[in-house]
Amino acid sequence: MTPRRRATLRDIAAALDLSVNTVSRALAGKDAVSPETRERVRAEAERLGYVPNTMARSLVQGNAMTLGLVITNPSNPFYTRLISSIEERGRVRGYSLMLMVTEDSVGNERRVVDELMRWGVDGVLAVPVQHGIDHWDRLRKSGTPVVLLNRDLPGLDTDLVGVDYYDSARRATEHLVAGGARDLYLVEEDLDISPVAERVRGFRAVLDEHGIAVRDDHMVKVPTRRRESSSQPWDPVDSYEIGRDLAARIEPGAAVLAGNDYFALGVYRAFTEHGLSIPGDVRVAGHGDHPFAAYLAPPLTTVRLPAADVGATAVDRLLERMSGESAAGSPRQTLLPAELVVRDSSRPANGGG
Repeated sequence: MTPRRRATLRDIAAALDLSVNTVSRALAGKDAVSPETRERVRAEAERLGYVPNTMARSLVQGNAMTLGLVITNPSNPFYTRLISSIEERGRVRGYSLMLMVTEDSVGNERRVVDELMRWGVDGVLAVPVQHGIDHWDRLRKSGTPVVLLNRDLPGLDTDLVGVDYYDSARRATEHLVAGGARDLYLVEEDLDISPVAERVRGFRAVLDEHGIAVRDDHMVKVPTRRRESSSQPWDPVDSYEIGRDLAARIEPGAAVLAGNDYFALGVYRAFTEHGLSIPGDVRVAGHGDHPFAAYLAPPLTTVRLPAADVGATAVDRLLERMSGESAAGSPRQTLLPAELVVRDSSRPANGGG
């Protein structure tokens, strides 16, 4: 079966014996066309299945009505919520979304930036790999506004909207210390990115303030899977194996803060198999408040990240830059607070904390 040819303005004009210019103005709702003619054109366009050519329109109007979104991995639950928020906020303002994935590879990131420049998107929201700024600077200097998400790029003259991970780790650690823990462990991804560095900084800051020593073996690193596949950046099996080693040496009364809930999931199983009860022997907290967190046994204390607010705020900031409202202003860094959600996994036996 031969595919049907896409209907054009010329087809509508020929069917109604009108000029292409009149049809175009009628579909655009121009005042110079009578209501009767507009209705005839609309009805014929619907009969023919006419769909406006957005790319052609963008060439005429000088904008694509499209925002580029560059993320490292779409399977991260935080980024899943972020994408939905950005798409919804952009759609309300009349923009489509072009999603690009880098897998935390700087080579992929450079290719993605080149593609975004070729497509001529109106603005870009990006979670950067954090290795090199020349390609981002080239995009920005081409006239395309860029707003960074969740990770900073020192040296790049642009806005950032993300989560205050330093504060989120502080809150979770303070909660564990307040419950009586003096032997604390941080299970964190072995990846050189700013969210990880900020969580480590927040964790250490609280222990320093309380005079609690931090040994090297208290900073437990989980091998990263970010560059392997977009299907799953984290796997509980990694933290499970590390948790087995930790369970053999951890003392009763200790507490573990995991950099994400998947790591906490692996630690749960390792501790349980070793005969350690949560929270009786060891208290555990995570990061992310992923959908399964509330359904673990016991339910997991975790940090709920403001993904939707980050997305909406970033779109608003980008559209301000695109419109020129804040084009002359200095770059702004906006870090939104997270929420500590306390559940049974971190409650001490005496009910404190």
